[in-house]
Amino acid sequence: MIKIERYSVMNFENAIRGARNPLNSWSKLDSEYDADGNYILGENDMALAQKLARAGSDHRKFLRQIFVSVDITAPLYWWKEFDTYKVGTVANSCSTMHKIHAKSFDRDDFSCDRLDEGGLEMLDAIIAYLEKERLAFIENKDEKNHWHNMIQLLPSSYNQMRTVTLNYENLISMYYARRSHKLAEWHTYCDWVLSLPYAKELIAVKD
Repeated sequence: MIKIERYSVMNFENAIRGARNPLNSWSKLDSEYDADGNYILGENDMALAQKLARAGSDHRKFLRQIFVSVDITAPLYWWKEFDTYKVGTVANSCSTMHKIHAKSFDRDDFSCDRLDEGGLEMLDAIIAYLEKERLAFIENKDEKNHWHNMIQLLPSSYNQMRTVTLNYENLISMYYARRSHKLAEWHTYCDWVLSLPYAKELIAVKD
């Protein structure tokens, strides 16, 4: 399970203007905002942007200046793979260290959509144990063993929300590395990437 919400794409105008700096070709800028505040690439700017995007990472530095901010809720096993992409990304996560005891445990806290009946029975048993330890910790927070039991037995299917900032260059790397991955979460993520403004022209550059 993965949930992608509340995203915004920023700085298109400045990035495109910067892409023209090397040749001082600002007079050819032909992009503008529409009535809804969306930045629409003109014919000249689109041709330059695509040419640079296809030329490789050394030439498409402007893509690193197109920023994306997004809230992603995903299981810890997915975040472990996402965390390999450290350069140019920032993430603020909900804290399991501080808030794991703040609400009761239930199935909705875990990515379990592909578990069979036996797997769900095992998960329910773990949830029941975690909830017992959570209540014991709330009753007596001086006994840290209950907290450690929750932290160290928390399954990697536990869902965590993070607010992530990245850029279009990051997304090129992620899209081509993960679009055929065995985890369904990556397929959902890559479909979202392709839904971003001008993603098919500037991110899916090898297709």
